[in-house]
Parts: sequence; C-alpha cells; structure tokens
Amino acid sequence: MDFVEGEILYFNKPLNWTSFDLVKQIRNRLSRRLKIKKFKVGHAGTLDPLATGVMIICTGKSTKLIETFQYQTKEYVATLKLGATTPSFDMEHEEDAVYPSEHITRELVEETLKKFIGSIWQVPPVYSAVKVDGKRAYELARKGEEVELKAKELVIDEIELLSYDMPEITIRVVCSKGTYIRALARDIGQALNSGAYLTGLIRTRIGEVTLKDCMSTDDLDSFVENNCPAV
Repeated sequence: MDFVEGEILYFNKPLNWTSFDLVKQIRNRLSRRLKIKKFKVGHAGTLDPLATGVMIICTGKSTKLIETFQYQTKEYVATLKLGATTPSFDMEHEEDAVYPSEHITRELVEETLKKFIGSIWQVPPVYSAVKVDGKRAYELARKGEEVELKAKELVIDEIELLSYDMPEITIRVVCSKGTYIRALARDIGQALNSGAYLTGLIRTRIGEVTLKDCMSTDDLDSFVENNCPAV
C-alpha cells in the first residue's frame, strides 16, 4: 500500500476515543514506519468520544476525498433514555432534569418518530464543535458562557424503533451530513412531552461502508507492519 500517494482505511472507532485520537494514532505509526515527519492523515465525519463505529480515514493525497465521504448518507443505532435530560444530551454530563414518562407507550414512540422523517430543522448541541465567532461552541459552554446556535436544515431518510424497554428505547437512523444524533434525542424527548438523552451510539454505515468493512484499532500495529514496508 502507498500511504503517501493515498489510501482509504476503515476503522471501528473505540469508545472514549476522540476522532482525532484515532487519526493521531494512525499518523504516528505510519510516520515512524515511513520515517516521514509531516504526513497527511484525516477523517471523514466526526464521532463523539462516547460513540463508536465506522470512521473513514484518508492518508496522503486521498485526504482530498474527505469532503466527498462527508456528504454521504450515514446510519446510526442510538439508545435513548427517556424521562430525563443532560446538558450535553448524552452521558458526558450528569442528568440535570427529570420529566414525566408514564404516558409514553410503544405506540406513542412509533408515531412520534414518524414526524422526524424528511427535511427537518435542528439546533446543534451547545456541546459541539460548531464554531461561534471563531471558537468552538463546546469551549464556550464549558466556560459557562451563553451559546446560541442557529437551526440547520437536514434530512432524515429513515428512522425505526428497534427496541422499547422503558425508560430506554433503541432506534436506527439514516440521515444526511450534519445530523447530530444527540440533538435528535433531545428533540424526540420534547416531542414526547418529556425528556431524552443518548446512552449509546454506534455509527453503522457511511455510504456503502459498514461495520463489517472496518478493522479494530487492536489490529493497527500488525496492519501497519504488514502493509507499510519499513524504510
């Protein structure tokens, strides 16, 4: 494989790793193996540290293809806890409010999910990498500053209830670039006249690339050794 000319790699991002952690690990190993100090490595589509799943990594000249991958449809499997919220809409923060959930039935959830199919407007989470006056929204939020983000239009192609086990539900979502599944969890909670936040998230597909196409980071050392001749 020619990593300088450009390669496209598929990884299953581990839990608690940032997207940049994965890029850094790959870049460091390839740089050492190739004895190159400056080496382009990038990813197509950020995943939160508390999410796992498909991550497309591009090296060398293939980094020019990143934007193409970013615009491809993505699929997620998300687990939501109903009846409560957190400031980050996931488990990064403790619950900050509890809401009634006794009225929520499987039928109500299924009917509510249908309302999100198609073109929708979504306000990104304040704990996100969206830039506000040149700074990341999460940097401002963590300082306790007020952050006001504008709603963005996106498309939900499919949304399906996979399991209902109150207070948790699991859904499958097929969506466009720019969709925050954490924000979708918030909006579903509100639509149910309750609250909701993410307790688990897996990206199962980007375009035609699925989890079965992805390698584990446990195999990273042997992959580099077998596919990158030492210089």
